[in-house]
Amino acid sequence: MNEIKTSTVIGADVGGTFTDVIFLDSRGAVWSHKVPSTSPDFENAVLKAIEHLLAETRTELTSVKEVAHGTTVATNAVLEHRGARTALITTRGFRDVLELRRIRAPQLYDLFFEKPAPLVERFCRFELGERISATGEVLETPSPIELESIARRLESEGIESVAVCFLHSYAFPEHEQFVGQFLSKRLPSLEISLSCDVLRERREYERSATTVVNAYVRPVMQRYLRAMRSGLQELKINAPLLIMQSAGGLTPEEDAAKRPVYVLESGPAAGVLAAGFTARQLGIENVVTFDMGGTTAKASLIAGGSRSYSPEYEVGASLSGGNRLVGGGGELIRAPTVDIAEVGAGGGSIAALDRAGGLRVGPRSAGALPGPVCYQRGGEEPTLTDANVVLGYIRPGPLADGQVSIDPDAARRAVADKIAGPLGMDLLEAAEGIHRIANARTMRALREVSTQRGLDPRDFVLIAFGGAGPIHAARLSVELHTRQVIVPPLPGLFSALGLLFSGIEHHAARSCRLSGTALTADAVQLLVDEMHSELLGQFQREGFSADQISFSRSVDVRFRGQTSEIGVPLQDGSVGDATLQTMYTAFEDEHERLYGHRSDPDNPIEVVAVRSIGCAGTSGETRVIRAAERLKDGVRNRKAYFGSKWGELNTPVVVRGELKQSAEGPLLIDEYDSTIVIPPDMSARCDEFDNIVMQTKATS
Repeated sequence: MNEIKTSTVIGADVGGTFTDVIFLDSRGAVWSHKVPSTSPDFENAVLKAIEHLLAETRTELTSVKEVAHGTTVATNAVLEHRGARTALITTRGFRDVLELRRIRAPQLYDLFFEKPAPLVERFCRFELGERISATGEVLETPSPIELESIARRLESEGIESVAVCFLHSYAFPEHEQFVGQFLSKRLPSLEISLSCDVLRERREYERSATTVVNAYVRPVMQRYLRAMRSGLQELKINAPLLIMQSAGGLTPEEDAAKRPVYVLESGPAAGVLAAGFTARQLGIENVVTFDMGGTTAKASLIAGGSRSYSPEYEVGASLSGGNRLVGGGGELIRAPTVDIAEVGAGGGSIAALDRAGGLRVGPRSAGALPGPVCYQRGGEEPTLTDANVVLGYIRPGPLADGQVSIDPDAARRAVADKIAGPLGMDLLEAAEGIHRIANARTMRALREVSTQRGLDPRDFVLIAFGGAGPIHAARLSVELHTRQVIVPPLPGLFSALGLLFSGIEHHAARSCRLSGTALTADAVQLLVDEMHSELLGQFQREGFSADQISFSRSVDVRFRGQTSEIGVPLQDGSVGDATLQTMYTAFEDEHERLYGHRSDPDNPIEVVAVRSIGCAGTSGETRVIRAAERLKDGVRNRKAYFGSKWGELNTPVVVRGELKQSAEGPLLIDEYDSTIVIPPDMSARCDEFDNIVMQTKATS
């Protein structure tokens, strides 16, 4: 292979089961490598895959422009309660805010629901005599003597990280900053997260919870990033290491180490970015994204060409999403994120019988180790992947450069012994049952971002990716009633590809309460200018000049007295009276769509927060070039089961390039990173961008 003389960017996405690494050069040429994830030392898989591709492509180390990385390390620390030993220091009288939470429950009539235990135990939550009023009046100053007593307790309890969250510090951070300086001198090794640095917004519980999560995962993330940087240096790669944020932009490793709460959903966000790139190529504005990997299934929405964002979400709930109407089952994160609904249904989800003999799939996962039974790595419990192997959807033999080898006999034994036998069912029927139950769980996420928000899926296209996504996409599309299914090239590596289509991005927010005569263009502009100055300074410290940075602004608006607000974008340029009038109209239009009514003359509009996003160094999107797929071992057909209506069929196995003209199912497309299943009632074709486009035969 000839040496690559062009500049190269590296994208590395760590999932619960597989780690994906992509090299993309400035010509659009792609090289990829997929390896099993190496929990708990996830960096080992990333570095191993990068080393493999460096040797395969003969990439000059000086040509590596950046390493963009999405990781689940922080998320896993929360889910598995493997974070640092953490304490909380708060205003006297507010010690139990973290435990009281909000009056929210994921199931309205679940009488047995118990709130998750707080990440900080009560004896590690310390009250400090300090108080600043809502108007900025200092009512009580922190005492160094009291702080010294708390410092001794932190030391004796072996606290690694502390969150500091005082009342009204979102507007008046002086006391938090004083405590931070005191503790950093007294306990230099202690990691300190101040709520005024993490989340400068009102709402005491949300700010406390977010700051605590940041403190809880901060040492974990720092250790991981140090290991990644050390490994890259051993490979003689000195390019910047950039981490994908939950909101879809990259941030330098130093910022991610300080505020890891902003990168918890980095992998899923990258997949939505890549789906947006595909949609723009095809001129499609309305898209439901569907990402099914080894552990979870995720859905998001692109409407009118714009990604959906959420100001908060939960980690660890049975259905994680940004919908404020449900929740309470996980750890609340008040941080900007691509609006993603997530359920515990993936290729590694374990199928088992409950105490009543009912079949359940997920949320427990076999993960990378031991993995599904068919991987032959010690797994004993049947998974969704094993069921798909039994159904004939996944080919036997080596996958992903031989990193995994599929044993169909092992999959059949597991499903037969643990599911089909106890239920007295035929093997294929039992496997299909596992497949359909996983689909039913996944539909919760797809409906959460579509029909439950008053949107008609018939106006949308489903873009499916992830290792398991293309296997399930066709059936899910029929049930959801989307117009088409699109499976892009490299679907199993799609999130890693999405890492390469984003620039550096930073967010800022200011809480306020502007209504009536106080809601003026000058008042909003003052907050905008303050945030722009803050963000500009951060970008300049990272080496960007002012002319390389673009800003977008928005406001959180509600009718006075409401508890929920609606995000409304602000027009570019200076804020003027015309800007506010456009804001009023946009708010009322959206309020009417959501709640059925517009203006209320007795209830004025109120702006409760102003937000700004700064972007720099956005990567230019380019058409991806990749080598054509070849059929493995000359296999041209395989038996696959498509339910009782069609039974088991001898199904042609093809590659993308053979579908330049529309072809009717059933068809299977075996690829390096996934398998695309086209059922008998659907047709498929390969478009000019190498996407597989599926739709029902009735509308072909």
